[in-house]
Amino acid sequence: VQLQASGGGLVQAGGSLRLSCAASGRTFSSYAVGWFRQAPGKEREFVAAINWSGGSTYYADSVKGRFTISRNNAQTTVYLQMNSLNPEDTAVYYCAGYVNYGVPSRAHSNYNYWGQGTQVTVSS
Repeated sequence: VQLQASGGGLVQAGGSLRLSCAASGRTFSSYAVGWFRQAPGKEREFVAAINWSGGSTYYADSVKGRFTISRNNAQTTVYLQMNSLNPEDTAVYYCAGYVNYGVPSRAHSNYNYWGQGTQVTVSS
């Protein structure tokens, strides 16, 4: 499976963006999907994840209440709606997936497939 992340850009603090992660080659139906981000000089960190069915979602404490992860019914695209953005959210955002029917991992090392990343920049 190949993943394509898109939707990043430049936004002012308090603004919103929606990131998309599209799968090609096969659907996401057996995959847990996560979003991770990496700021310059920092480790890649977990942001959010959604289980294979879309019935359960998980968030880092830093984004809980501001970000929402979802997936469409055809299981071809996963979204990350980001509201109330602040400069600390500035990073390259990556989507990733792996076959999993349980609780999605928060560890990036467990994910087999990665998108290319999309830059999110929040100005103050």
